[in-house]
Amino acid sequence: MKNELDGKLILSVYEKIIQHGEDHEDGKLYEGICAFSDIDGYTVYLKGSGVLLRFGFHNTYHLDYQHEKNKEDFLKKVLYIAEKEL
Repeated sequence: MKNELDGKLILSVYEKIIQHGEDHEDGKLYEGICAFSDIDGYTVYLKGSGVLLRFGFHNTYHLDYQHEKNKEDFLKKVLYIAEKEL
């Protein structure tokens, strides 16, 4: 998989969602993306549009999705949040 997302960008989006999102059953929800972490905080997750992004140790990430369209929609939302001034 190409490095489509930078680790700093993922963490920036995660922080924006945590700070500005609304409470959700999984974590915080903002602009259609839910952000949460595992119990120890070493792995963070972004979920939305049928995609689960897992970002963890050594700045590695993995995207789980069934359709390419889901991935495209998810990445557009993530980039939108990253560029949004809050």
